[in-house]
Amino acid sequence: MNYNILFAAVLVLTFLTTVLISRKLIPMLKSRKMGQTILEIGPRWHKSKEGTPTMGGIAFIIAMVVFGLAGCIYLAVTDGIRSTLPLVFTLALGLSGGLIGCVDDLAKFRKKQNEGLTAPQKFMLQVVAAALYLLGMALVCGIDTTFYIPFVGAELDFGIFYYAVSLFLIVGVMNAVNLTDGLDGLCSSITLVVGVFFTAAAYLTGLAEPDGSLLVLGAAVIGGCAGFLVYNFYPARVFMGDTGSLFLGGMVVGGAFMMDNPLLVIVFGIIYIVETASVILQVGYFKLTHGKRLFKMAPIHHHFEKCGWSEIRIGVVFTAVTAIAAVLSILFGLNV
Repeated sequence: MNYNILFAAVLVLTFLTTVLISRKLIPMLKSRKMGQTILEIGPRWHKSKEGTPTMGGIAFIIAMVVFGLAGCIYLAVTDGIRSTLPLVFTLALGLSGGLIGCVDDLAKFRKKQNEGLTAPQKFMLQVVAAALYLLGMALVCGIDTTFYIPFVGAELDFGIFYYAVSLFLIVGVMNAVNLTDGLDGLCSSITLVVGVFFTAAAYLTGLAEPDGSLLVLGAAVIGGCAGFLVYNFYPARVFMGDTGSLFLGGMVVGGAFMMDNPLLVIVFGIIYIVETASVILQVGYFKLTHGKRLFKMAPIHHHFEKCGWSEIRIGVVFTAVTAIAAVLSILFGLNV
């Protein structure tokens, strides 16, 4: 099998389909007045973005799922269906996140404000999606309760606690990617680099030949994010919404599980983690000091905005940091 042709086909088709769907979707979202509402507590200059169509993530979700499944079918015919099941479950996890995000986005439009589902509602739905994913991976794909510890090279059996840690990791990463989607092109650019990382890891962990399902995942993520950036790069003509960011969160953390190296997401997804940590630290510091703030604003990309950084500069720096983290993960973190 020529994996290079499979990779190129999935990437190009996902890219072109995302671009074409976005081109049709943006006017539809505008006509239905499905525009972003900007919170008053946000940076004042973001008010100019109010009304920009959101839920644009639908475009890359359709493209990534269609051609991801097409890749699965091709691999199933050539390598056997079992080799494709981790990718099928990852696509299902991403779709679950996208569906939760879609419900959340639609609730925002119904309420005419930037708050949709409540935090407990969102959390419980994500826990259910994560639990079903882990159940499928355990029963069908045969994952065990051992974590590979990146950079150390050791393996630790967590026993029953494996599932608790994994559940926390999946829900945490999905929300972390969601928090990263706060500036034009930021989440798309960072996740595109993560897709490149998956592609490199597929070749390196496959030894003699690449892991076909991980290669398809990498191609779909690269193609979908690149296609969306055509319209999402600064100044954005469309936002992905929670629909898109929660879908990408599922794909990112699912890819880590497909590599049998879930803890590595903490490294190659370092920006997602830092964005979440900044919010936790901000809230904790605010409560402990009775009103003082650690950052000018959280998530941390808004802190840099208030320090005078442009959206493009933040995007370039954060994407570069992700690329460095990805290289370090390839050099020292892979389970080969």
